[in-house]
Amino acid sequence: MNVGLYQSAASLSALERWQEAVSQNITSSEVTAYKKRTISFSGQASGELLIDPKSRAGHGEGQSAVFPVASSSINFLPGETKPTGRKLDFALQGEGFFEVQMPDGTRAYTREGEFQLRADRTVVTGQGANVLLTGGTPLQLNAGKGDLVINADGTVLQGNKSLGKLSIQTFAKPGQLLSLSAGLFGAPSGMDPTPVAQPAVIQGSLESSNLTSLHEMVDLVTISRAYEANQKIITSSDDRLDKTIQAFG
Repeated sequence: MNVGLYQSAASLSALERWQEAVSQNITSSEVTAYKKRTISFSGQASGELLIDPKSRAGHGEGQSAVFPVASSSINFLPGETKPTGRKLDFALQGEGFFEVQMPDGTRAYTREGEFQLRADRTVVTGQGANVLLTGGTPLQLNAGKGDLVINADGTVLQGNKSLGKLSIQTFAKPGQLLSLSAGLFGAPSGMDPTPVAQPAVIQGSLESSNLTSLHEMVDLVTISRAYEANQKIITSSDDRLDKTIQAFG
């Protein structure tokens, strides 16, 4: 078996996954609170190469064949906070996620605080998920009772009345969260959230994405060069194999 050929093919597959992640990052660089998709590489042993079949009294000496493997993850570092002046725009500084309730009743978590007001005056995400208060009740405003004010600790005020406190949750291992649609994340079974002890909420602002397009473009160039190098290795290996077959006819 031409191991080098298969290793280069595995490298191309890993590079394609990296390119997909970088392309998604570039496309979403202007999306509110978008979190960068990252790719890490590791080596996975698969089988054994026979180096010297005559060594050790006829017993072949082997060495593990290692193939590159790509693993995806999400970078949850916070992005820059930018003011908007809109009362239903909330940004989180530091750790935590806004807890929301999906239409099917399940809970999801987001850093994207560009909220809307539904006809029944319930505060919802752009996808219609209810923004929750501590205790699990949806945040619903009262008609004609004054402007909405959010304190830094997440306390919600309308006029002189407190409506409760935003449910802001965190996770011990946020990297294990499941990416849903439109900046929403779900917790896998057995992974419970923990309330943020001292949240920092800024009303009238939004969190930007945590990546820079220039860095992603540099990664694209790196991927392109690595892809070309592995393609040349595959072509060279294929040519040698063809010549060997012809020589032994």
